[in-house]
Amino acid sequence: MIIGISGGTGSGKTTVANRILATVNAEDVIFLQQDSYYRNLNDMPLDYRQEVNFDHPDALDNDLLVKHIRRLKAGASVELPIYDFKTHSRLAETKHVEPKPIIIVEGILIFADPRLLEEMDIKIFVDTPDDIRFIRRLRRDLAERGRTVESVIEQYLETVRPMHMQFVEPSKRYADVIIPEGGLNVVGIDLISVKIRDRLARDLTATGGVA
Repeated sequence: MIIGISGGTGSGKTTVANRILATVNAEDVIFLQQDSYYRNLNDMPLDYRQEVNFDHPDALDNDLLVKHIRRLKAGASVELPIYDFKTHSRLAETKHVEPKPIIIVEGILIFADPRLLEEMDIKIFVDTPDDIRFIRRLRRDLAERGRTVESVIEQYLETVRPMHMQFVEPSKRYADVIIPEGGLNVVGIDLISVKIRDRLARDLTATGGVA
């Protein structure tokens, strides 16, 4: 069972994913973040890396993400990349992941790739007002990614907002469920969690497992 969670930057996608994780057995779930699959830019000077449009689909290695999802579905393990946002490059080490019954895939552009859409059983779009999303992004980038206020604002105006309007917002039409206000929408998350548990129980019963 593959669950896609999309929405704009700072919309609360990870919060929604974590709330869903908290309602099911964590041993049954793999959490894949599209942010881990940014292309490795270590062959470029650092100044050039910082000019890349990271909010365009071309900045992501979706070929690898699709390959990993399909391998996990087939019962094979994968080595997840680990991305360093301060240097815009992948670390040498990877994270070993074994297949599990549920895969949650989270990212702003996962609905913009038809191959990823085809793999998903449930598609969730987290819809949060633009001003709230910007404030959350500003706080995150200052605290976690070594950014300055000026650089965050400049990137938001030059690439984040235009790419959101071009790719992210239109992809909302592919969602099965739209959750307003992100992780604050407890009712919406609970309804989705019930469906996930029911689906998992049916699948385990059908395969002779114990629900």
